[in-house]
Amino acid sequence: MKVTIFGMGYVGSVTAACLADRGHEVTGIDSDSGKVLLVNSGQSPIMEPGLEEILQSAVAAGRLRAETKAKTLGDISLVCVGTPSNDNGSLDLGQVLRVCEDLGNMLKTTDSYHVANIRSTVTPGTVEGQIIPLLERVSGKQAGKDFGVCMNPEFLRESTAVRDFYKPPFTVVGALDTQSANVVAGLYDGVDAPLERVPLRVAEMIKYACNSFHALKVVFANEIGNLCKALGVDSWQVMEIFCKDNKLNLSPYYMKPGFAFGGSCLPKDVRAIVHLAKQLDVELPVLGSVLASNQLQIERAYHLIRRTGKTKVGVLGLSFKAESDDLRESPNVALIERLIGKGYQVSVYDSDVTLSSIRGKNKAFIERTLPHISSLMKSSLAEVTGQAEVLVLCKKSKEFEAAASADGQLPVVDFVRLFPNGATRTAGYEGICW
Repeated sequence: MKVTIFGMGYVGSVTAACLADRGHEVTGIDSDSGKVLLVNSGQSPIMEPGLEEILQSAVAAGRLRAETKAKTLGDISLVCVGTPSNDNGSLDLGQVLRVCEDLGNMLKTTDSYHVANIRSTVTPGTVEGQIIPLLERVSGKQAGKDFGVCMNPEFLRESTAVRDFYKPPFTVVGALDTQSANVVAGLYDGVDAPLERVPLRVAEMIKYACNSFHALKVVFANEIGNLCKALGVDSWQVMEIFCKDNKLNLSPYYMKPGFAFGGSCLPKDVRAIVHLAKQLDVELPVLGSVLASNQLQIERAYHLIRRTGKTKVGVLGLSFKAESDDLRESPNVALIERLIGKGYQVSVYDSDVTLSSIRGKNKAFIERTLPHISSLMKSSLAEVTGQAEVLVLCKKSKEFEAAASADGQLPVVDFVRLFPNGATRTAGYEGICW
């Protein structure tokens, strides 16, 4: 394809060289004439291992050149200009919007279907809320009909960017329409990575989810390291073993948005390590905020129920996780306590928790924490649905799914994404994180 890349900085230079290396005809655009001269002479405008060799080869083969201003548009344009921070933390979109205005002017006189592909990092809603309206206003054409728009975030790390381009964790294409998605996907034919076709806002958000998690991992490892040092423990050995757990630690487990955590381990152990750190005068801002954030999720759940305007609440699920009768520090119990305290009439059903079979610590916990639990718990799902004005789903269960789907008679507040696509119920349905 004929590709125009706006911005020959870090992302643009790597993308331009690698796409040209893969056989595309690439024109790099940058207002900095110094960068243009470097590229056209086969020199890299940035320091990146392996890039200059690829760039030299592409220029020599006539597949890559650079200019200070775009003269014509080919099949696709990639916007790779910077989005630096403003003083208040917001993004400075000045460069992106200026490029898009130039694109809009060129689209006026472009007869063929052209795709504007945003590769710059922008916050969710930017493409739909600012970029598409700008392109349409300036060009006088309609996005998705006369031209295409995609969001194609990059996942290039400095010092390994060339390697990352050829073997990324995935390739994300957020698209306004199928035709433009196909064009962008064609850029990456043969790249060894899964191709994820998603809505525009998902494509914008995934970059922030990734980078926020990377930042969180660095801070988490440092906080564990700081505590280990104060205790005389080898932090590198701890984290080396920690990273060998691909079942729970470095895995999709625990990475699904939903309700608060609970149980006999996580709350207790987080409290203990934060308390230990205080005794040692070691500050753990991230770990110290974990329980507070967890409590906020319970508050969020309560407010979702409150906004339904219903006072008779049927809670489906009492223990802290499916196929368990453990009620210790169950967020479901904490939510029920909150509802009772606010005057709601609560009925509860959980097939994993029956009063006749509860014994030991669970029985003591109920007697201490919810002394009237017997008056709240029902022996069948039908008893709850018969009394409730709104259902609260706290556990995954085929039985609960059937009740929540039944003719849509009761409003549903879902904490577990009981319906896989999140769209089985629309009227009267509310998910906690979706």
